[in-house]
Amino acid sequence: MIFVPLPFVVAVLLLALLAATLRSQGEAKGNRPFLALIALCALQSTLLGLRWGYGVVELRYALPVLASCIPPLVWASFSSLIHHDDDSGYISWLHAAPPFAMLLLVLLAPGLIDAALLSLFVGYSLALLSLGRTGPDALDEARLDGAVSAHRALVLAAVSLCLSAFFDLVILLDFEWSQGANAALIVSNANLVALLLIGGTAIVAARARALSTVPADAAQAPSMVDHDREILSRVDRLLVEQKLFRDDNLTLSRLARRAGVPARQISGAINRIARKNVSQYINDRRIAEACRLLKETDMSVTAAMLDCGFQTKSNFNREFRRVTSVSPAAWRERNRSPSEIGG
Repeated sequence: MIFVPLPFVVAVLLLALLAATLRSQGEAKGNRPFLALIALCALQSTLLGLRWGYGVVELRYALPVLASCIPPLVWASFSSLIHHDDDSGYISWLHAAPPFAMLLLVLLAPGLIDAALLSLFVGYSLALLSLGRTGPDALDEARLDGAVSAHRALVLAAVSLCLSAFFDLVILLDFEWSQGANAALIVSNANLVALLLIGGTAIVAARARALSTVPADAAQAPSMVDHDREILSRVDRLLVEQKLFRDDNLTLSRLARRAGVPARQISGAINRIARKNVSQYINDRRIAEACRLLKETDMSVTAAMLDCGFQTKSNFNREFRRVTSVSPAAWRERNRSPSEIGG
């Protein structure tokens, strides 16, 4: 019987998910960091299968370098969901340093590789949590109907990086205590969990990334807004008069440009007055519109979902239950009279 290492199975699964994401979203420019991350996890899994399944020991030089690429790419992927006002490109280039530093360690100081990888994974895990410390509103370039899922993916990705660091520590200890007798088993059944989780979170977050559009003309710096209610009033006018909530590609960053108000001020105003995050506030409008459509028209639930600005049934159903405590179909049944149902 042909032996197929578990890492190969994980790699095939990741490639299938990558293909499905490409088919559903195309080669959207904004999603490229996430797509690259999924591809890198698949490549790493394949090399792990060759190294530990078929004993290709030469790969021990390439694996640390590839592994050092994962944390910076995870950070860059989720950072792409945040609008950055400054153009400090040199800071971004610093995140390309770990692979080169790891290559130097492989060539000059292999004894430091394990400690460097542990520090790298844990450090980027903390940096990732700091990136999303303010909650879903921090991801102002994510579509508002997917911001909550993307933020959860960010947290899970940070946990996955720590998990990978933990498994690397276990493998290091195994070599110290039993000359690596259990290393292959640990790699095949544990470290791959982290790779699969990272790839999975990348797919979730990639789907929340807004499609690239031609940016609107930058608004002039608005006058200082003294009261949160004035900001909220400006946002509400956009939502009510221009039906902006129907834009399924809406992000906090785009809403801020349309309102001529900094994203942080909008987020703060909604947080303080409505006691909600921006995603929930916009989705409340969307659910209200969905309820109107379900009550007053014969539009299907899916059509109503799309018309009011949602892209996925999972997000729509979750938000609908949050607002109404029932499913869309149950709400329609409760709120339409027999004559309306009959036509």
